[in-house]
Amino acid sequence: MKNKGTANICAAVLACIFILAGCGNGNQVVNYEETDRESITLTFFGNKYEPENVLIIEEIISEFMKENPGIRISYESLKGNAYYNALEKRMAAGKGDDVFMVNHDILLELKNQGLVADLSGLGTISNFTESMRGQMEEDGRIYWVPTTVSIFGLYCNLDLLKEHNQKVPENLGEWMAACEYFAGQGITPVIANNDISLKTLVIGRGFYSLYQEKREKEVFSSLNSGEEALSDYLEPGFLLVKEMIDKGYVDAKKTVETRKTSDDLQEFTKGEAPFMLTGAWAAGRVDGMKPDFSFEVIPYPVLEDGSLLVINADTRLSVNAGSEHKEEAMKFVEFFTKPENISKFSNQQSSFSPLEGGEPSAVKEIQTLIPCYQQGRTVIGTDAFLEVPIWNLTAQAVQKLLAGEPEETVMDWLDEQAGEERGAE
Repeated sequence: MKNKGTANICAAVLACIFILAGCGNGNQVVNYEETDRESITLTFFGNKYEPENVLIIEEIISEFMKENPGIRISYESLKGNAYYNALEKRMAAGKGDDVFMVNHDILLELKNQGLVADLSGLGTISNFTESMRGQMEEDGRIYWVPTTVSIFGLYCNLDLLKEHNQKVPENLGEWMAACEYFAGQGITPVIANNDISLKTLVIGRGFYSLYQEKREKEVFSSLNSGEEALSDYLEPGFLLVKEMIDKGYVDAKKTVETRKTSDDLQEFTKGEAPFMLTGAWAAGRVDGMKPDFSFEVIPYPVLEDGSLLVINADTRLSVNAGSEHKEEAMKFVEFFTKPENISKFSNQQSSFSPLEGGEPSAVKEIQTLIPCYQQGRTVIGTDAFLEVPIWNLTAQAVQKLLAGEPEETVMDWLDEQAGEERGAE
């Protein structure tokens, strides 16, 4: 929607990357300029700000502009929660970008306000897996398309485990035993961040049986209507987190200050802790930090009889329903979701492809996740059928546990908040 001035620079040349001074949230803008003064400018707003992520996005944008010389793209990114705060403000003010990245919770708000366009006419929709299309479709409409399937896993320092005669855990009993051993040695076993680490444990352990029994849609419908309470299903997960906090398996005070895929990675690569909970997409980054030990990422060992994976349809793209260039914006999203672009993007993200026949990332440290994924031992972290902002509510509830609040009080708060969210719709 926002149109910026056009400069006389060759279309094949990347104009510049501006790192905005004074912003501590990773804000950056990438402008791609064209020679045609009558060209259309699309603005693309996202939360992928790391240089390696932006390089792939640049490549896709550049290829799109070569095929569409009358359209140029300006990509802007912000880090973490600052991105979603800015997205909400822009959309509320009627100044939203043409294309933007969304997550489950923010999409609930934007969709209810009629601010996202229907993408069901995109030519690439049929390429997505049946299960992914089931997540995307809503009453015949599609308001977002994924570009990756992200995985959350347990990073294991293989050298440290071997040094202490400990094995890579394959179930909850083995993991808790290893944590108890390291805690007894004065080593905090698990590095966790203040966002995704512990809440994904909660969601995975709490909802796993629903997916295995094919009851998730039925239960989520009851949760949406308020017939059942979130705590009825998530309490086992919160009890596990509470146990880990109480036994010192995670450092509560430190976790509150630990930023995801940033501080946690730095801490893990020191080689002093056996485990780290975060997204598998950081595996390539950890490897690039050149730790002096071997590591691998495994499924969450939080079941009595095995492990599970928490997954998300991720890096979701939406189009602004009020865009002045909606047709061109949809054309760009269709281009971004072509198989070859999905493949290069998901591979760089150490993620799986959301497309039929799509290959998982070739990053070697995440290959141990593939069998669990293929066997269907998975839980969707932000299931589209659950119309409650589960991502934010579980994060806030975990923060309360880390602050020392009793588990019973936190469960009451969780159910009250879910009720308020339903009433606000």
